[in-house]
Amino acid sequence: MNRGVDLRRYFGFFPMTLLCLFILYAPLIIVTVYSLNDSRSITSWEGISLRWYAEIFTGPESEKFRKAAWNSLTIAVMAATTATIIATAAAIGMIRGGSFRGKSASFALISLPIMVPEIVTAVATLIFFSAIGFKLGTLSILVAHIVFCIPFAYMPINARLQGIDASYEEAAHDLYASRWQIFWHVMMPIMSPGIISGFLLAFIISLDDFIITNFVKGAGVETLPTAIFGSVKQGIKPNIMALSTLLLLLSILLVTASYFVGQRREKPVPTNQKPETEA
Repeated sequence: MNRGVDLRRYFGFFPMTLLCLFILYAPLIIVTVYSLNDSRSITSWEGISLRWYAEIFTGPESEKFRKAAWNSLTIAVMAATTATIIATAAAIGMIRGGSFRGKSASFALISLPIMVPEIVTAVATLIFFSAIGFKLGTLSILVAHIVFCIPFAYMPINARLQGIDASYEEAAHDLYASRWQIFWHVMMPIMSPGIISGFLLAFIISLDDFIITNFVKGAGVETLPTAIFGSVKQGIKPNIMALSTLLLLLSILLVTASYFVGQRREKPVPTNQKPETEA
């Protein structure tokens, strides 16, 4: 019997794991802890306080952060919705469309934004918008985010659709259901965990994006990540740490929700189970 390899038995595996976790999460923990510091200086600790969280909503920069947050949420909702619709159509075409010429190339094109460095995508998008004379602003950010979010929405939808047996559609077709009825009443309820998971993942990718947004946003338009970056250039302040912590908590919440929604599975129905008859 072939047993899996226990990596924990390899020399140095546990210390290396701890080192990687420390490098990944120590900066986040430091930012979170110092967002609760009562002192204005980040080099001294004067006790726990929520004053910097209150300053986000009532301080001199509150209006700027409010507008940036509204822009981020609006763009993220529209980009995630559009990307999810396109990703759902693409997944159905790839999985249920059968074999067709260029199928492998189509899958590669859908996955390309994930593999290409984001800075390359940002520069290429800016050059493309400049070449066609597309005005930079909120609309340019939205278009760039839609394109960038499609593969992130596609992955969970594609994975969910691959786990759906074709017999559901065949049974509905035998009952004279139209293609639209099959999709809306049969496929959509089963696909919904993957679609919701894809939407949440695309939403958080759009909400947190900085590199592409910074290149294509134009003058006078700010999202929350670019507003944070602009404030940091003037010096690291505790209210920026508090705002970053809130954004981090929102990201963790949405990613966790996406994970648990994506883990939902239909209970398998045994094919050899006989229907119960009344006595």
